[in-house]
Amino acid sequence: MPAIPSPRAPRPSGPCVLLKHGEIFLKGRNRHLFTERLHDNLRGALRGIGGSTWIKSGQNVTVLGGEVPLEDLLERARRVIGFNSVEPALRVPSTVPDITETAVEALAAARAERPGISFAVRAKRRNKSFEMTSSQFERFLGARVREALGPLPVNLSSPDVLVSVEIDHKESYVSWTRHQGPGGLPVGSSGRALVLLSGGYDSPVAAYRAMRRGLRCDFVHFTGAPYTNAASVYKAYALARELNRYQPGGRLHVIALGHAQKQLAIAGAGRLQVVAQRRLMVRAASALAGRTRAEALVTGDSLGQVASQTLANMAAVDEAATLPVLRPLVGWEKQEIIDEARSIGTAEISVLPDEDCCKLLAPPRATLRAGLTDLHTVEKRLDLDDVVDGLLRDVQIMYPGNSDEEADPGADSPGRRPEPGRPVPAVCATEQPGTVSS
Repeated sequence: MPAIPSPRAPRPSGPCVLLKHGEIFLKGRNRHLFTERLHDNLRGALRGIGGSTWIKSGQNVTVLGGEVPLEDLLERARRVIGFNSVEPALRVPSTVPDITETAVEALAAARAERPGISFAVRAKRRNKSFEMTSSQFERFLGARVREALGPLPVNLSSPDVLVSVEIDHKESYVSWTRHQGPGGLPVGSSGRALVLLSGGYDSPVAAYRAMRRGLRCDFVHFTGAPYTNAASVYKAYALARELNRYQPGGRLHVIALGHAQKQLAIAGAGRLQVVAQRRLMVRAASALAGRTRAEALVTGDSLGQVASQTLANMAAVDEAATLPVLRPLVGWEKQEIIDEARSIGTAEISVLPDEDCCKLLAPPRATLRAGLTDLHTVEKRLDLDDVVDGLLRDVQIMYPGNSDEEADPGADSPGRRPEPGRPVPAVCATEQPGTVSS
């Protein structure tokens, strides 16, 4: 990123971050509600940054600044869902000389790092009383730059440096570097969901995609305990902590499914075992969602990826749920999911070894088309209500957040990224079994 030139006195200006809003600009009369939610999430992301910060709201844009390094502001802001772009910028008075001088300094610094660069100018005049129209000022500013710096190449379609000018009433913003933001809707603007979080690639990406549609997510992880070790819990904790960097901290609920899986096997599930235990998972998750105020379940299912994710088997699983089951990745290919996992920071955790409860007691060949009649026959041999009550009675609740030592159930600040390969103790930041809170 090109160095930001220091503004010359006596300008009342300084470095800031320009945040362009995503699709909330389409929300009409309700836009202010989405903007308030977006700013609440931004404030949460800035918590603990180590200095004072300020947020200024404009039309479809938010300006962020403070007495902290600009790089820290950028890193936090780039994680806030709802912003389409994150741009380091300079605030300057809304006068032609001030804007022009700043743009020339910015391009001079960029050219010093990359000789021979091309440039273009884009201006947006929010202050309609400004002395030039947007297109007039673009031409004017481009000419002044070439006068000051010589014949820099102009490329209007794909410039090496795009100088963007936002002209407001009292102050304007000049930027020349753009980072892609997550886009989407502010987390929490669409309600709450409970994500069935495994240790693989798929479910963390599904959670992230649900967050981008405005859902605030809690997580539930099923283990094969007591027949499997705690490795999958370490992974689930690390994945939830990474995902919580994109939202106010979500809780992780850990449920030991091993005994219940054995009961299904003894009841004669056979080739239905995988689908039957998936139905048991969504039953337990539906009951848990009622206690956590979640309005939907989210899974990482991708149509046809494995035997349990055929259309017939997904329909059989849905029949056991009492809430909508959302599948953000239903049409995705595996490589698309892996690429997304790498971009959001969960891939390096998902590749760590663990013992997957879904493989516990799985038959050599699972059915591709589970019949509801056969499933109901197997389930009637169990007292499902009693089984689900037992699963929830022993649930363990964790708060993957800012530190491994302290739990803050109400915290909105995202968690720190786990060190690759370092397991997170399952005992930290937890509640006692059975104390499911809302």
